[in-house]
Amino acid sequence: MNEAAENPQSSTRPYLLDGRRVRIADLLAAGLLTDREPLTFARKKKGEVHQAEVTRERGGAIRLLPSGQIYRSPSSAAAAAVGYGSFDGWTAWQLDDGRDLDAVRQQLLDQAVEATTQSAPEGEAASNGPATAALSERERHLRLRTARQEAAEGRPQTLPVRELLGWWGESVRGAVTEKIETALANHGLVTVPPFTQVNLDATVQLQRAPAEEETADDTSARDELDGGEEQPVREPGPTVGTITSAMSEVVSVSPQATLEYTVTLLLLNDFSQLPVMAGRQLKGAVTWKSIAQARHRNVDCALTDAIVDAREVRFDHDLVDVLPVLADTEFLLVRGAQGEIGILTVADVALAYGTQATPFLLIGELDRRLRAVITDRFDLGAVTAVCDREGSRSLTSFDQLTFGDYLSVLGNRDRWEELGWPLDRAAFTKRLDEIRKIRNDLMHFNPDPLPHNAEAQVRGVIAILRQYADY
Repeated sequence: MNEAAENPQSSTRPYLLDGRRVRIADLLAAGLLTDREPLTFARKKKGEVHQAEVTRERGGAIRLLPSGQIYRSPSSAAAAAVGYGSFDGWTAWQLDDGRDLDAVRQQLLDQAVEATTQSAPEGEAASNGPATAALSERERHLRLRTARQEAAEGRPQTLPVRELLGWWGESVRGAVTEKIETALANHGLVTVPPFTQVNLDATVQLQRAPAEEETADDTSARDELDGGEEQPVREPGPTVGTITSAMSEVVSVSPQATLEYTVTLLLLNDFSQLPVMAGRQLKGAVTWKSIAQARHRNVDCALTDAIVDAREVRFDHDLVDVLPVLADTEFLLVRGAQGEIGILTVADVALAYGTQATPFLLIGELDRRLRAVITDRFDLGAVTAVCDREGSRSLTSFDQLTFGDYLSVLGNRDRWEELGWPLDRAAFTKRLDEIRKIRNDLMHFNPDPLPHNAEAQVRGVIAILRQYADY
């Protein structure tokens, strides 16, 4: 018998709580499922019943019956059994005792919590930005389990994206995004709207993942592409909703408003345009330009004479795709997840991304100064001995060094002593490591704001390098 099956706790690892999605293989290894255990997918409204069984083949998968097709992903197996649509296979497939695979998955996660000591001490500081108390794995699991229960009872939790990130001790998304998506998936949860597609101060609901979406879908191709594992859908870049104004309720006027009232609102709020709304139905917009044109035609014009068409986009639309349209129209109205209307202007985009120009320039200067120090003070062989001890990278030039290499070299006790700087090595390299994370966010065009002190941190290291370059 498999050793892990004899000792279920042996396969219960912390990475199931904070690393990757639970697989059929994990449930087999923990002894919570057995080889050839029957599974049933009953669609009562359709009068359909599909049969399958657990198999150890492919490391742990589901075999459809009677076809014998094998899928590592429960959702892919469910979609293949039906022949179309998209399904949450974890809630679709049931065991003979009436439990679904999701219940077995939760049992495994509960075991993992009981068997695992806290991976981080209470009050652990965030790795980026202001200190944020990270929850322990146990606390995080219990909160997600509670959210799952409340969502099932029709009382989904609502919280700001920033608070959700704080459960992992983070203040921006970046690398933690995948961990959050994994943890949510393991608990059968999704955020509505998706937390990756809105700004940090927007609120999201923790809801149960949809059990069934009947849309056309090539399940065989999907299973082949994703290796049989259920993967989150990735957006290639920031969405419209990541801009704060796009997800904020916009000031509007009704079609029955007077032109004088509309002009007053524009002046009081220093706006250039206002949407015209009848309830939540968009009727158009009024701008200073449209008012001037209407009055040029008729000095006694009404508001309706100044209304022009307004372009509307969804909050989850890729930002890069709307920028050319925005350049022509100067503003777009944004439809939120609940049907609310926000606004996106050229000024909003410039404000959101213009503030990142200075950090980009500072990081560039820091990179050049760090490389200059290492180039001037050390031989390439001494640097290679630290950065490429096994010779696998074949470093032949200082130009091949990465920011991580700078950190390794300056963090090396021998190299630091060669510098002779009257500074504390640990404190200096700790700050460099903090800046490395800031740099990574910039280089990956993370749409979230940088930590409030990011620019000051970079400037501080540059000042030291300027002072001690010739020490």
